[in-house]
Amino acid sequence: MRRIVVLMALVTVGTWSMATLQGAPEKLVRGIQKVRDNLYFISGGDIYEVGRGSYTGGNSAVFVTDAGVVVIDTMNRGNGAGILEQIRSVTKKPVTMILHTHTHGDHTGSDTEFPMPVELVTQENIAAQLSQETCAPVTNCDAFKGANAQYLPKRTFKDRMTIGSGKDQIDLYYFGRGHTNGDTFVVFPAVRAMHAGDMFQQKNMPFVDTANGYGSASEFAATLTKALNGIQNVDYVIGGHTPTVYTWPDFKDFVDFYNDFYTRVKDGQQAGKTAAQVASDYRVPARYNGYFADPGRVKDNAQAIFDGE
Repeated sequence: MRRIVVLMALVTVGTWSMATLQGAPEKLVRGIQKVRDNLYFISGGDIYEVGRGSYTGGNSAVFVTDAGVVVIDTMNRGNGAGILEQIRSVTKKPVTMILHTHTHGDHTGSDTEFPMPVELVTQENIAAQLSQETCAPVTNCDAFKGANAQYLPKRTFKDRMTIGSGKDQIDLYYFGRGHTNGDTFVVFPAVRAMHAGDMFQQKNMPFVDTANGYGSASEFAATLTKALNGIQNVDYVIGGHTPTVYTWPDFKDFVDFYNDFYTRVKDGQQAGKTAAQVASDYRVPARYNGYFADPGRVKDNAQAIFDGE
């Protein structure tokens, strides 16, 4: 694991997302897994596997409702057919809606590969980013130009939205900036589950896209805490890149992990240390079993917190 972390310290999320968007070869979409009742999970693979040879993007959730199938996040470009194939193995209903946890191309990359009619519903900042005239490849706005503009979100929300009711209900929450400025927590109340996107990437130091996604390493901790306190009755948690479905206690541990890091950085700053010194001194506390901290991410997040970004 140590060797893998060192190797991946040299690779940013923007780099691998850019490579994928510029035509990396299509990978085989993994098999669909049942979470509970009408909710399913498709793993995009581990971004920390050496070479990322089978990585297809962020994790997708599939929610089968009476009206049709709702897909949450569509992985990298080129995986639409593979996702549809997995969906057809559990239901013959059409995909009628796509939701997003944020704008990055490894989560929105295959939107335009789903047959119309399909409705995209997102937080308003996600819609604004996808609608930009120009953007960095990781933000993926170029995928929605020309004829593909028909896939741009037409329904948006600011802080909260409820779609459907009863067993088909989906609650969308936005608590502020974190990984980007549009991170959405997608909750399925009837099955007590949530897709947290890259606000809970996996048990590691998160990548925060301050450069292109308007994210904030400083606000990340507060946003996580608001989600922890503001969302109730969830047992199962799908992360942005978690290899399996996790639990609510796992999510709480992650919230504690990042809050602990944020506090250590601020304490170091107050003590007169530099961001580089704080990052160099940082070690994952023993209580966070199974966590790792990419040195590059530790350094970047510490500097961003020092700078108030």
